[in-house]
Amino acid sequence: MTESVLEKPIVLTIDDDPIILNSILETLKPGYAVRPFTSGEAALRFLSKNAADLILLDYNMPQMSGFDVLRVLQADPRLRDIPVIFLTGSVSDDGEIRALEMGAMDYLLKPFKPQVLLTRVRLQIELYRHRHHLELLVAEKTKQLELSNFKLKQREKITLELLADASDLRDHETGAHIIRTTEYVRIIVTDLMAHPREGYYLTSAQGEDLIEAAKLHDLGKIAMPDAVLLKPSRLTAEEFDIIRTHPVHGAEMLRNAVKELDDTLLQTALDIAYGHHEKWDGSGYPNGLKGTEIPLSARVVAVADVFDAITSERPYKKAFPIGEALDILRGTAGKHFDSYIIDIVEHHEQDFAAVMASNG
Repeated sequence: MTESVLEKPIVLTIDDDPIILNSILETLKPGYAVRPFTSGEAALRFLSKNAADLILLDYNMPQMSGFDVLRVLQADPRLRDIPVIFLTGSVSDDGEIRALEMGAMDYLLKPFKPQVLLTRVRLQIELYRHRHHLELLVAEKTKQLELSNFKLKQREKITLELLADASDLRDHETGAHIIRTTEYVRIIVTDLMAHPREGYYLTSAQGEDLIEAAKLHDLGKIAMPDAVLLKPSRLTAEEFDIIRTHPVHGAEMLRNAVKELDDTLLQTALDIAYGHHEKWDGSGYPNGLKGTEIPLSARVVAVADVFDAITSERPYKKAFPIGEALDILRGTAGKHFDSYIIDIVEHHEQDFAAVMASNG
């Protein structure tokens, strides 16, 4: 389509009858830039390098018929939207229907009255330009919406990270625990998506939610007393009972948010916060869930969280090397942890070691 409405619209005319071509030229030239061709092949060569606003196409031509030309036009994404008016000297309902079904916008019988031709051409070009204008508006609105969604996602991500850091910094000297745990989760999730298996299937969206939601697994620790959470030595039984309530506190915070937003990411975060201390054999807390009763998201984060705890130094314990940490995890597979997830961790030992080395 021409760029400016001040320029004459380009009308391509294809007809093997020079008299018809001349008649069209005389009728349209005051308001249109007419490009006449006596064959479909010549017109298509022109269109391969040039634009047009409308095509007047003769139905009955030797070698390449109007239907043949229309078929080529419809097969080309750059040309298929150019409106085509079929020209024919015979009255045939079948021909008209076929042309319209193939993509022609109108059908004009020869000989035609100049005013009728002018009216049909004007209407089709106006419709074409109006449709193109609407498409540009839709494209612009879509671009704006995508940008708004991107900004919203970025805002959401930053908010989640700030909230995760707030919960993590209450329990650790730095926020490295959240970073490492999230990366461990990413490794496991990537493997799960790459090797679909019954009971462990994750869509791309579910995988992304799980990775982001893992950051909030210890959200409930915000509600824990400093004297208990920051104690530099091992906890007493009473103090450990207090710590054991953090999944409930985290779930309560997220449950209110889920009610308001009905968001899959927040629902995944709720499942993780509530279930990442459950154990495969049912001896975990807060609900004593067992096996696949525990959401997959929580089972994944449980392994990543404990692996990081084992391989990190604390005031009351040393950091275990990765080999010993994996031995500990393997020893609790089928009891504390999902055995299949432990298999994945062992398979990606080098990837886990790389995360440890870069986020120490």
